[in-house]
Amino acid sequence: PLLSLHQCGLPREIAIALFQTFVIRGLIIQYPASNIRLDKNKIREKEPIVWEILQEVMQGHPVLLNRAATLHILGIQAFQPILVEGRAICLHPLVCLEAQAEAHLLMFSHMNLVSPAIGDPIFVPTEGMLMGPYVLTMGNHR
Repeated sequence: PLLSLHQCGLPREIAIALFQTFVIRGLIIQYPASNIRLDKNKIREKEPIVWEILQEVMQGHPVLLNRAATLHILGIQAFQPILVEGRAICLHPLVCLEAQAEAHLLMFSHMNLVSPAIGDPIFVPTEGMLMGPYVLTMGNHR
């Protein structure tokens, strides 16, 4: 699906697991004579009313996604969930020019050769790496 930067595609099964209590509350409000057991059966049988209520609930509840190995505040971000088919969470592919420029200027490995925490080099060439160019540039001096 087409996603904005503030949206993520949330599979239906994950969305139901996250928002089940809100969906049950919505079912009770719409059908006052129902009980929790009947509402759970409606969710399990995936009745159309469940998806309608889930859409309403998700509009007011952002989800937090954590990029593993969270080292700073940008590792956890909030997104507006959008229901999608499948089993994987979908994210925006950074189509805006500013995000692409930031990725090229700051996030590529060749731009991250120095540790931001202590200023030491992350990549240190080995003896073999240094000898290779030396031998190649020596020429035939025999």
